Amino acid sequence: MADHDRRQPAGGHNNRKRRYRDDDDYDRRPQRRRYDVPLPVRIRKQLLGLAESPLRRWHEEVQSIAHVVADNYEDEELRTSFLELIPQILLEQPLKTPFVAAVVLVVNSLKPAILDDILARVASVTEEKVKVGEWRDVKLYLKFLACLQSCLEGDGLFPFLEELFSRAVDLQTASSDDTIGTEIVKIILLTVPYIMAAAPARWQQKAAELMDKTDVIASEPHALQALIDPYYAEEGTESPTANMSLIGLLQKQLQNEAMNDWELSCLPRPWQMPLEETEQQDKLDSAQKHAFPNITVPEKVVAGPRPLFPEIYFSVYVNQDIESVPPVSSIASSLIRDGLLDTINILDFNRGATARFLIDVDCYFAPGTFVKRATPFDRLRDIDGDRSTWKPEDVAVDAVFSQLFALPTPEHKLVYYHSVLTEACKIAPAAVAPSLGRAIRYSYQNTHQLDLELCYRFLDWFTHHLSNFGFMWKWIEWVDDVTLPEMHPRKALILGALDKEIRLSFAQRIKGTLPEPYQTLITPEKELDTPEFKYNNDHTPFAAEGREIAALLKRKAPDEEIQPVIDRIHSAALDQSIDPLVSSTDVFTTAVCWVGSKSLSHVLACIERTKDRLLDAGAASEAARAQIITAVIAYWSAHPGVAITIIEKLLNYSIITPGAVIDWALVGDRAGSCGQALSKAWVFELVFDTVVKVTSRLRQVVNSGTTDGTEEEVAGMRELFKSMEDALISWAQGIKDQIMDPAVSDGGEDLVKRWGERWLRVFRRRSAIEEAYLLENRATS
Repeated sequence: MADHDRRQPAGGHNNRKRRYRDDDDYDRRPQRRRYDVPLPVRIRKQLLGLAESPLRRWHEEVQSIAHVVADNYEDEELRTSFLELIPQILLEQPLKTPFVAAVVLVVNSLKPAILDDILARVASVTEEKVKVGEWRDVKLYLKFLACLQSCLEGDGLFPFLEELFSRAVDLQTASSDDTIGTEIVKIILLTVPYIMAAAPARWQQKAAELMDKTDVIASEPHALQALIDPYYAEEGTESPTANMSLIGLLQKQLQNEAMNDWELSCLPRPWQMPLEETEQQDKLDSAQKHAFPNITVPEKVVAGPRPLFPEIYFSVYVNQDIESVPPVSSIASSLIRDGLLDTINILDFNRGATARFLIDVDCYFAPGTFVKRATPFDRLRDIDGDRSTWKPEDVAVDAVFSQLFALPTPEHKLVYYHSVLTEACKIAPAAVAPSLGRAIRYSYQNTHQLDLELCYRFLDWFTHHLSNFGFMWKWIEWVDDVTLPEMHPRKALILGALDKEIRLSFAQRIKGTLPEPYQTLITPEKELDTPEFKYNNDHTPFAAEGREIAALLKRKAPDEEIQPVIDRIHSAALDQSIDPLVSSTDVFTTAVCWVGSKSLSHVLACIERTKDRLLDAGAASEAARAQIITAVIAYWSAHPGVAITIIEKLLNYSIITPGAVIDWALVGDRAGSCGQALSKAWVFELVFDTVVKVTSRLRQVVNSGTTDGTEEEVAGMRELFKSMEDALISWAQGIKDQIMDPAVSDGGEDLVKRWGERWLRVFRRRSAIEEAYLLENRATS
């Protein structure tokens, strides 16, 4: 008992607890180890987050970073990190270039020696990019150097720009089709505004002299411009973008700015400090100047890895009663678009970051450039005086659409641009969705004059986008177009959109999203899980043989068991005076489709097992090859997307040829009578995908470096384009026999001719691009 008392004195344990509890200074929670972020990491984080928040003031961010760098530049790790980060951020986050330049200018006012290191580093990477033809990177580095013009000795950047221009003149003199010279002039014209924003008063004369020189090239339409115009206007009308060459617009815009003393109101000037920072502003104004580093331009400049084409300014917000995007008369339209396009195309590895930059576009331009985010379009009318009515969401959406509608091809796969718009909608649905709605309506209303390839790009994006948001759209707006003829461009677009939606979902669900007048456009056949097997009907010719072959295929019977059934079909066909091979091919291919109708893997497995027989049939005659395609399309007529996928696999196995697909679609009336095939979205998809397969194969062979098979591939491609030209020109000129059919009378023949012209333009452009590629490849090899 005594031991127990000694171990636990009465109340002692409780008193100890109470004493701890009463001690306010005691924190019993485990303490987290304090961690000071290393300076290089802190600087990197601050630079990467520069100007991203509208709540932080530019000049405070800029000065904070600059002082830390200047005070700690002797730290080798910080110095190395800073010098590596500057060129990197200029390429990966081009919207921040003026703000990065402002940091460097403040650093120069504190420690001038640092700027020599930065100039040397940027000049070195610029020279490398010029040598290899990475012209976008050259443009981004020059934009940065232009922002530093106020701290450069002599004429600063101007002598280098004049040297670049002399190369452009040489290239244009050698060939009017040259695109490198055009690209160089575009870079010069996009650099000048940043020089003038950095040091406006001093360089007006130099800018005027340079622009006098560029006018010679910029004002002349490029030979390829008509080929890549996003519109194909009807005869007697002018394309809305007929005078929208980007360098031509830039030249006029800069001339207007020169007349207004280089106001450049959209550009941020983070190197101009507010009134309370007069001391820092004085330091900036009196900072040491530095010699512009030497950048050597090779005598012969190259095009680089990206194909270059003249650019046309495209907008889906033209002709509105209120301007929600900068007009083409304003330099802001080109400068803002240029920054956004660089961001979109450079950050293709992170669509989320790209979408965030698009949403935050108003952070990177001068205050007052845009209205408040998510301002409804109707409220723009209430804005007084000379205040801007430009919506940041419209400007961002417009930039993405300009890439979706870029000809001949955008820089990245189209699905990337789809995903950027989807991400933007998810980040700011209330702001972006109305802007997208107006872009959709504009594209739909102008589908009759858009280039045909762009119509189908729009169709793909529109249906893909709806699939991400419950397939909801205000279809009631287009209800009057449901009664139009099926060959009318708007009705054809509606039919194509519904087919694509069903591919991405199923017919019953899509039907549930449509108003009553649209219901008849989705036929009962589209609602079936698998199409009917026509040989289940005893009235169908060769019904018994069709069912027997299907049963044999289902139990994976050897070819020896199938041959007797084929022989019976041949015998019966001869008795009826019809082509026996075509008859047996139809039965056999239809049976393959039915057996494989459960899924794509099933049909591929079935084709794999029967490919020898299909190869023999395809090689036997042109009619049999055509019948293979006919049988596949006929079985999957309610779901043409599945048929196109199967035909693509048949092309891979060489069971059918690209020429057979083109003949089937464009010669005769197998894909639709009286030219109606030309208005069907799935027919264009089938033909376009086939042509892309051929041209991709050709490029693969050419790029392999071997000459084996190259000439055969080139000859095959040219033959394919020739057969398309022959087939389409007769539709376009109205000399096709089928066009005289009464079914297309009462103006229908004009629609057919118009469709023929639009098809012809697309594939003439594809042919010209491939020929130019072959020519360039021979010149460089």
